[in-house]
Amino acid sequence: MPKMNVKKGDKVQVLSGKDKGAQGEVLRALPAEGKVVVEGVAVVKKHQKSNQMGQGGGIIEREAAIDVSNVQLICPKCGKPTRVGHTGTGTDKKRVCKKCGAEF
Repeated sequence: MPKMNVKKGDKVQVLSGKDKGAQGEVLRALPAEGKVVVEGVAVVKKHQKSNQMGQGGGIIEREAAIDVSNVQLICPKCGKPTRVGHTGTGTDKKRVCKKCGAEF
């Protein structure tokens, strides 16, 4: 299981698959599975059964998890997809853009 450089709230670009080139915000990060859920990417239809709380059933659309290796972080400063480096040690460890050197 690789270390994930992507966190909830990060803006990412999809590198492969049916949504290649799409950009969106990470809604959930699943480090145990090595997957992320990205807003508007990998939308699937789910058949939902109605429950006793009064919520009706039907077919709903929701985002599915995609592998973290298929997304690349977008630098907030230069706005380009980039690899992630690390600087500092221990509690003051920061993520940095490999292209422009900006901290995340």
